Amino acid sequence: MQNQLSHPGGHSLHRSKQVFSEDKIVGDIATVANMIMYISYIGEIMGNLNGQPSSFIQPFCAAINALLWVAYGWVKPKKDWILIIADIPGVIFGFVAAITAIL
Repeated sequence: MQNQLSHPGGHSLHRSKQVFSEDKIVGDIATVANMIMYISYIGEIMGNLNGQPSSFIQPFCAAINALLWVAYGWVKPKKDWILIIADIPGVIFGFVAAITAIL
């Protein structure tokens, strides 16, 4: 049953010896969505630098939240690299957006 698309439980897809689990697929999609959300601060940063400052509180809180998730992923017994990588842009862009909003 090597080319089976789903097994009776419906939890994974098999295609030529490669296994795709539902949680891996959802996790990968969520990681990309999370990174896009944080990278979207670039527009806010540009506005801040062009004299149209926004509130600093939301990106600051997002940066703290992302930093906590990065720390959590780092201190787990087995480092959660997907969690860490997904939230590093939030730390960087969140703090940059917050700082540029108050300058």
